[in-house]
Amino acid sequence: MRLRGVWRDRLPEQGRGLLVTALALIVAIAAVDIGIGTSVHLGPLLVIAPTLTAVFAGPRLTALVGALAEVALVIIAIFHGGLTTTNHVAQLIALAVLSAMVAFVCYVRERHARELSRLRSVAETAQRVLLRPPPRRIGPLRVAWLYLAAEDEAQIGGDLLAVARADHACTRVLIGDVRGHGLASVGEASVAMSAFREGAHRYASLPELVTAVEESVCRNLEEVADTAHDAGEHFITAVMIDIPDQGPQAEMLNCGHPPPLLIRGGQAAALNSRRPAPPLGLRALCVLDDRTDRFALEPGDLLLLYTDGVIEARSPTGAFYPLAERVASFPASSPEALLHHIHRDLLAHTGEQLTDDAAFLIIERTPSHHLHRPLLASHADGRTRPQPAGRHGLAG
Repeated sequence: MRLRGVWRDRLPEQGRGLLVTALALIVAIAAVDIGIGTSVHLGPLLVIAPTLTAVFAGPRLTALVGALAEVALVIIAIFHGGLTTTNHVAQLIALAVLSAMVAFVCYVRERHARELSRLRSVAETAQRVLLRPPPRRIGPLRVAWLYLAAEDEAQIGGDLLAVARADHACTRVLIGDVRGHGLASVGEASVAMSAFREGAHRYASLPELVTAVEESVCRNLEEVADTAHDAGEHFITAVMIDIPDQGPQAEMLNCGHPPPLLIRGGQAAALNSRRPAPPLGLRALCVLDDRTDRFALEPGDLLLLYTDGVIEARSPTGAFYPLAERVASFPASSPEALLHHIHRDLLAHTGEQLTDDAAFLIIERTPSHHLHRPLLASHADGRTRPQPAGRHGLAG
């Protein structure tokens, strides 16, 4: 009954054929060894069976196959002069030790796999709680997003993104990047996202919202920052954007972050800020200028926000990923389609080896008569014209 349960519940479909092969090897090696007599000893080859089983099965099934191999070796010994000969005793002991070692390696591997599975489950839960995936539709906007963590075991790191509705007819957007990456920067990212979500519906203007987030970051950053392993400066680059439901005008305040790309008519242009603010956490070191930059986001336009882990991703030869050039070459039928193209192309460029966290947020304005409620529960001074993407400079 127990073997049947192992077969049905724990053995993967593709492993069943290999199990039959391992058992067939035991029978074949025993039969050939008995048939050819004592001139050649094939008994030691029985260790192949538990070794092969360890590739696809757990420690119990591996130990069981090892025990069957031991039984086969006993039968061989009986046919070749008995169990008391020195050669057969040595073979039996060696096979038992090797089978036990293989089963122990299986046990260690299985335990590590369980621990890794628990870690991934925790990481997925943390991602859902901290990131709160933006809805696919909010107000007059369609939204698509992607988060790529640099650490294989993690689902979240130091990049942050959020979309929230204001009390008035407006959608507010945040994307940012904590200095550093990986799990150590999650606490810093959570501070900025929590302050943004709390303030998005409270403050009437974008500068007021940015100031509130800045104050929260300055007040809490040192408490959550990993100063034990990183004693350097801790700050967060960010872009916050106000997109009203009516009219094409949108406002942006850039805090030392790479400029968003505006995609219109197959062309990608960087929205460079004329008055970039310092990163969050460093604004006390310089004179503040909270004047926002304005730009037009027309129906059908796509707004691509990203973190520096994207444009600093390198190919095996050391070349940076040319985001603006690649985006202009992709068909931009929808935010989801564009995101799919970028994701696939970025992994191909880097050989699927990212050294830093990377995040994307793509927003499309739909015609004003197509307003939608969020599908998921979620939380004037100058004007900036789009400039050629190749001219943008990165701050911070």
